[in-house]
Amino acid sequence: MFASKSRRVFTIFVLTLIVAISSVGLSSAQEQVTIYGMVNDAFARIWLENLVPAFNEKYPNIEVVIDPVPYGELLPKQLLELTSGAPSYDFIVTDDPWLPQLAATGLLMDLKTDLADVTDPDYNWDDFAPGALAAGEWNGGQYSVPVRSNLLLMFYNRTLFEEAGLEEPGEGYSWDDLAADLPQLVRDTDGDGTDDVWGIATYFGRDPLTPTIWQAIFNSNGGQLFDAELNPTFNTPEGIEALQYHIDLAQYGPPGVSAYTFTDTLEAFRQGRVAVMFNWGSVYHGVAINPETTSLTAEQVGVAPLPGGSAVDSSSHRGIWTAAIPREAANPEAAWTFIQWMTSQEGEVFTSATVGQFPARISTLTGEAPQDWLVDVFAAINAGYDAIGQGDMWRPRLPDSDGVQQILALHHSRAMTGDVTPEQALADAEAEIIEFLTDKGYYD
Repeated sequence: MFASKSRRVFTIFVLTLIVAISSVGLSSAQEQVTIYGMVNDAFARIWLENLVPAFNEKYPNIEVVIDPVPYGELLPKQLLELTSGAPSYDFIVTDDPWLPQLAATGLLMDLKTDLADVTDPDYNWDDFAPGALAAGEWNGGQYSVPVRSNLLLMFYNRTLFEEAGLEEPGEGYSWDDLAADLPQLVRDTDGDGTDDVWGIATYFGRDPLTPTIWQAIFNSNGGQLFDAELNPTFNTPEGIEALQYHIDLAQYGPPGVSAYTFTDTLEAFRQGRVAVMFNWGSVYHGVAINPETTSLTAEQVGVAPLPGGSAVDSSSHRGIWTAAIPREAANPEAAWTFIQWMTSQEGEVFTSATVGQFPARISTLTGEAPQDWLVDVFAAINAGYDAIGQGDMWRPRLPDSDGVQQILALHHSRAMTGDVTPEQALADAEAEIIEFLTDKGYYD
């Protein structure tokens, strides 16, 4: 049963007084209903403590129960949930590359068609940035909607650039510009003969997200992972050059940077030890605004898309969390009411201002920023959306995307550690991916 004591469930209970509301999607304005959601534990508590109370101010008759699940357990648990025949959850929040696999089960509702009759007339699907909304699309259907937009962005420490005598990155900043700046950003600031600030920190260690850095470099120079028939197209001189560039970045990082993934990268930057960080934009609030989590200030932290290459002026990589509703959910209309509120312009303005969550709506991004620090952030997100749209900068859109990403991560790691050359790593990845997709029936 869902409410088992063993579940890691945090609950926000609604007020006992039920007031009449004009909500869309409820059979009765005064009907009391409880909905259950499966959410990544990285932001489940933030939602519980901030989003749910704000939602309940407007919709006090919908109790929202959130089950926080660790990232590594989410996909298998969501697949099991959908195929069980009796879903315990009314909505699930899933990562960008997983949506095709979940939608391919046929067990998700098409939000545009299945829930059209209970969608607010002012919801305006066309207001979403196309690159963001596409994260929830599969085979012509809209099976989820962006609730926590995310992009790879470049964060830079203005103070360290200034101290090194360098101009901060601006419009048109390229991979060549970064390569020229990094050696000058590695410095001994206290004169003891040992470097104590470095040029860059980002994903270098073995992790499914590490290849996204290589892919951003590759995409910005016109490369793609696959062609229209799903034949790998990354084992090319351009792909090899992009991988070598990623490997070479590590020489300008702190000791041990070759093993860095998300957390190490974040710590190094917010402690002021590195001048440049490539990481997911959702960390901005924690590295530039919240004094409890960073030594830096908003004035010190610049933010922009990743550098550009020969094909695109800037680069990025999409990593958008979307919310979906199981076809057999017990309370789909109430779940859709919650999701609509969260993804409306009203909801996006609230979440941007209170928890630093990125919006996906054009009207939110181009409107007045609810906080001064969001002005530069919104500009970076806008530019990032343009970049991903121009360069198709996302992980493979196929039901077995996760398997492909694991193969890329393995062979990328082998090249990073020097076990094989970049040429050998990409050749091995290509062969293994072809075998994997053949076994899965992707090729005739």
